[in-house]
Amino acid sequence: MSTVTLPTALVGDGLEVPCVDGTERAYLSFDASASTSALPAVMDAVEAFVPWYAGVHHGAGYKSQASALAYAGAHLAALAFAGRSGDSGDVAIICRNTTEAINHLAYRLRLSPGDVVVTTVAEHYSNLLPWTRVAACRFVECGQDGTFGPEDVVAALDQRPAPRLLAITGASNVTGWLPPLPEIIAAAHHRGIPVLVDAAQLAPHRPLPGEADFLAWSGHKMYAPFGAGVLVGPSQVFMTGDPFLVGGGSAAMPGLDAVTWLGPPEREEAGSPNVIGTVALHAAIGALKAIGWPDIISHDRRIDWSLRHGLAAIPRVRLLGPGPDTETLPVATFTVDGVPDALVAARLAAEEAIGVRHGTFYAYPYLTRLLGLSPAEARNNGNGATAGAVRASAGINTSEQDVDRLLAAIARVVSSEPKVRYLRDPLTGEYYPAMPPARATVRSE
Repeated sequence: MSTVTLPTALVGDGLEVPCVDGTERAYLSFDASASTSALPAVMDAVEAFVPWYAGVHHGAGYKSQASALAYAGAHLAALAFAGRSGDSGDVAIICRNTTEAINHLAYRLRLSPGDVVVTTVAEHYSNLLPWTRVAACRFVECGQDGTFGPEDVVAALDQRPAPRLLAITGASNVTGWLPPLPEIIAAAHHRGIPVLVDAAQLAPHRPLPGEADFLAWSGHKMYAPFGAGVLVGPSQVFMTGDPFLVGGGSAAMPGLDAVTWLGPPEREEAGSPNVIGTVALHAAIGALKAIGWPDIISHDRRIDWSLRHGLAAIPRVRLLGPGPDTETLPVATFTVDGVPDALVAARLAAEEAIGVRHGTFYAYPYLTRLLGLSPAEARNNGNGATAGAVRASAGINTSEQDVDRLLAAIARVVSSEPKVRYLRDPLTGEYYPAMPPARATVRSE
């Protein structure tokens, strides 16, 4: 049974920030889908480890050995978090983040321009751009509610030429929608097609799909914002061919004209590794395990229901994606009729001390479909700005009272005039209050 009661505070919760009315308010973050603050257990683990930090490659000193053990332990913890055992034949490769992990895989699969990768229009750029650079992409379309079914994926898998890979999100960073991964992965495997799951959004909220061939996720979205991410996949994929990055720690006695690479993961992790980041990631994995998925999922569902139903009930607010009765992660993206998304976000920050995300969320093709706009219409959104939306996303520190505060603030923004004059930056499209406080809105993705 969990010993942690949700919601649980994160480092930095409750800090007060200045608002345009001259008062200070406790800052409230609804931006967990972009990045999260550290769990106290993660910060404690980092602070305890830092005095013992040393380089991990071939160091005989006590601190080097301690660091090497911590680094190796984080690899094993990542494998277990991904549903793999130490003898599964899989490897965990430490990267900076999900983006680097997917780029890493795109390079190591040695695809050619004639190879096909099936992916979807619902992806973050990090699961689109690496594939469009190395192969031909075949896209699974979505409905205007942002969803698709296994049959839509199967139709793309069955086209010719047969794809080399299916690359799919585990959860949308825009709507929080959860594709039916078990059925989709089973369909791909039935056709002999390996699957990468971009688990960046999924990892803090649900168990990772152990049946996926490859998994990529980031510590900074799961309460370990210290610059470590993970790529998990079969060791044999990384046994031959040149590594994505080369340098110290990846080769065994390289000469000037020939190189013998080490085995994975060492050959894939050139340079001095982010040991502190992996210690943080390991601690976050342990903390989530201690809480337990049943409690995390139950909390997510309560917050998701309150957030999405509450937004849907506010006049002039349009909730994007599936209806509020569809289970999603606690992520809600919306527009306000007649008010630019950047201005909504700026007012929430400057007047209410609430941080949200706005823009296109590095998922422009998906957002245009959710908005029902053609590419030309999306680009001509007044003042030459790109169409966007506002996203509120919650984490394990979000309470029902936090949701109530957000909904009340949005209702005030919708129904009242700004408390101060806001200026629009013509270069960025961002809005800023004409008077202090300092610029506090979260930058658009």
